[in-house]
Amino acid sequence: MANRTPVGKLLLFGATGDLAQRMLLPSLYGLHADGLLPEGLTITGTARSENSDESYRKFAKEALEKFVPKDRMDAKAIKSFLERVQYQALDATDMAHYKELAAKVGDVAGGLAIFLSTAPSLFEAVIRGLDSAGLAGETVRIGLEKPLGYDLASSREINDTVATAFPEERTFRIDHYLGKETVQNILALRFGNSFFEPVWNARGIDNVQITISETVGLEERAAYYDGAGALRDMVANHMLQLLALIAMEPPARFDGNAIRDEKAKVFRSLRTIEPQDAPRDTVTGQYGAGASGGEIVKGYIDELEKPSTTETFVAIKAHVDNWRWQGVPFYLRTGKRMPTRRSEIAIQFKPVPHSMFSNRGGLLQPNVLVIRLQPEEYVQLLVMAKEPGLDRDGIRLREVPLNLSLDAEFAGSRRRIAYERLLLDLIEGDQTLFVRRDEVEAQWTWIDAIRAGWVANDMKPKSYASGSWGPSAAIALTERDGVTWLDE
Repeated sequence: MANRTPVGKLLLFGATGDLAQRMLLPSLYGLHADGLLPEGLTITGTARSENSDESYRKFAKEALEKFVPKDRMDAKAIKSFLERVQYQALDATDMAHYKELAAKVGDVAGGLAIFLSTAPSLFEAVIRGLDSAGLAGETVRIGLEKPLGYDLASSREINDTVATAFPEERTFRIDHYLGKETVQNILALRFGNSFFEPVWNARGIDNVQITISETVGLEERAAYYDGAGALRDMVANHMLQLLALIAMEPPARFDGNAIRDEKAKVFRSLRTIEPQDAPRDTVTGQYGAGASGGEIVKGYIDELEKPSTTETFVAIKAHVDNWRWQGVPFYLRTGKRMPTRRSEIAIQFKPVPHSMFSNRGGLLQPNVLVIRLQPEEYVQLLVMAKEPGLDRDGIRLREVPLNLSLDAEFAGSRRRIAYERLLLDLIEGDQTLFVRRDEVEAQWTWIDAIRAGWVANDMKPKSYASGSWGPSAAIALTERDGVTWLDE
């Protein structure tokens, strides 16, 4: 288990990048403004570009002004936050530079947390440099931002490299979805309420749908995305982590090892999609021209300005082969240039075994539990209720929602972005919301089998219009089972 002692220093790699500007610096400022960072914690930023302490503080201040909500800006808090910040330029491939970095960071006897957001090709050099400069000892822990490989072999190579200097109990693999409030609410919903557990299994649940849809296209991610695609970018981490939280057995306690033990069991129970099953159980797509947000937009290839067979959409029918979930399909769907932006889990329960109501009373619909992660955060249970009236022609039923809006219910509590929690957990040494190596490798094993099936069957992405819900084959994927995607 990791050392749960807060560190006195934080080292940010990629400190001038987009992630640092949009997420890391605003998150750290938010924690500082609320008095949650350890007293005396220093923040050292490092990247290739040349900056003095003062010029980097100016850069950080501009990032805060751009990305922190106006009502959270406080001149005194900004000033005292920037006093924590310093900078050291680094060529990650030059071992001599790490001595200069170590000198800037200073004594790490009081603990150092490293946030590493850099190209995987630099991992070996960075780990070797940190180790050689004394920045990888027993008081140092490291957080790794994805991508952590593009298949099982490359993931193992990266993990082996990291393990030469940082054992598992000091390695924090980041999946920012696990820092979202509503994702953690899945655990509270499942294990903090007694009435779900008796039906949270194959006897009570008909199917589970997980959708992560984006309205955007490539934006600034063309170089990375075209080499990754939707399966590696979204399914291999975020979506499988959500699946595991829905499917896992109750952990004995709320701690890093117990929760990750149960998630790992789910990943090992995922039924391998064999090559002969890939055309039936998976769908790939690539967006073409269409309308998005009321505007005409280009297709993927036109945006990329070169031919490509990279998928921007994927739908999968998955199974968890264990006692609890045998026979329950898990439908996963993610894509770019979809009609709406949303992340959502829909759990459809089995219908009542017998209806006492006549057909004139309306068809009974199965209950559905909807967990919305973004853009709104809510939990909604769709139930059957009687329509008002004298019922002269029989009772009429209608599906109505029971809503718990987390935004409204906890309106007095500030909604924190995921990186605030994850950075604080890294600083304090809590691994609960980070991903363990055996989880990562089990996920990649499953993903690699799907990709092998695509190659074996020469499956190319089917074109779909921007602003649609993907290729028509994705509809057929569920309708063959008598299931319909929960779309708005």
